[in-house]
Amino acid sequence: MKKIKVLHITEPFAAGVYNYVKEICGFFDSEKEFENYVIYSPNRNGTDFDKIAKDFSKKTTLIQLPMSREINPGSDLRAIASLVKQIRKIQPDVIHLHSSKASILGRVASAFYRKAKVYYTPNGYSFLREDVSNSKKRFFLFVEKWIAKIFGGTTIACGDTEYEHAKKIGRALLVRNGVSPNEISEFKKPHNNGKFTIGTMGRLSPQKNPGLFNKVALDFPDIEFVWIGDGQLKTELTSSNIHVTGWKIHSEAIALVNTFDVYIQTSLWEGLPFTIIEAMALEKPIVATNVVGNKDAVEHGHNGFLCDNLEDFTVGIGELYKNPEKLSSMGRNSESRCRSLFDQHKNFTTLKEIYLT
Repeated sequence: MKKIKVLHITEPFAAGVYNYVKEICGFFDSEKEFENYVIYSPNRNGTDFDKIAKDFSKKTTLIQLPMSREINPGSDLRAIASLVKQIRKIQPDVIHLHSSKASILGRVASAFYRKAKVYYTPNGYSFLREDVSNSKKRFFLFVEKWIAKIFGGTTIACGDTEYEHAKKIGRALLVRNGVSPNEISEFKKPHNNGKFTIGTMGRLSPQKNPGLFNKVALDFPDIEFVWIGDGQLKTELTSSNIHVTGWKIHSEAIALVNTFDVYIQTSLWEGLPFTIIEAMALEKPIVATNVVGNKDAVEHGHNGFLCDNLEDFTVGIGELYKNPEKLSSMGRNSESRCRSLFDQHKNFTTLKEIYLT
């Protein structure tokens, strides 16, 4: 039987995009009719080559191909030429692009090979970033619209809000990010911290907004705050009740999240964060910024609180801190919502059907 070749192309290969591609390939490794290929750039900071070798099975063919994050005509043309060469060599049936830069390079390259269906998952549109000027945001949106208009392809949004934006740009489908609730629930064990504990997980970068995390911690000196991860903005976490663990292997990180009473997310923008969904599977109430991605996972007042400012965080955390019954009920609601909307097997089965259509 001829196998269906699926080629994933991504410029960043770290954080959320990495997890998304890794989980897709892991799922399709068990689907006998599929063959996985991944082209990724080794250039982006945070790419962990040792981790890549461990996380991907030999069933997935991994190919390094340099791509630049920023616009660079010379580098971009070289990347497109290399992509065309690889695409013609692999002869994929499906090309799935991940991140804004890969969507541009990949769609241009795919135009030289018309036999594949082309899909694109933004995992957080560039024009929704909060670390760039409004003029840059408008430019990113302009590029997204015109690339879609000229080169086509179908967007597979990873979250509901991303889907709403995608429909305004071109053809779009929704396949939510997901986790395996049963696997994560194995980490649910009784714990006693001694102190009420609130934590998060991620890179200490501008996107994750550690400055706001620090301000929240300063407002609650009797609460223990934990940040699982590391990064260039570690110096912003100055409050004495914050503990930065550094990076942990996934199993250790999930076990540590299990000890949190509340999961907090202070990010400025997201696609649909796996970290929040994993915390939900562990029955954690979520207190998060009211931004794309976070608001797709959190139903305000049901499994946590969405916050527009520091005061909202203070009110939401204060309510959970003082009310054990609400803490428990919101935790149960988190797990129920995770199983209903973010079950990886169900969602990737939908993705399989899209590939086969």
